[in-house]
Amino acid sequence: MGADDKLKNAAENAGGKIKEMAGKVTDNERLEAEGKADQSKADVKQAGEKVKDAFKG
Repeated sequence: MGADDKLKNAAENAGGKIKEMAGKVTDNERLEAEGKADQSKADVKQAGEKVKDAFKG
């Protein structure tokens, strides 16, 4: 996994957590759901990168 990819995934995950917390604080279910979706997307990307790394050697 490249450093750029790790950084992008971490930023996306962090942004998702911020959105989720903001949604909870403001009682905005849509924002909370978007935050959870962003976190899930980052997790999937990270898992894909780990699989690629495993096959590289």
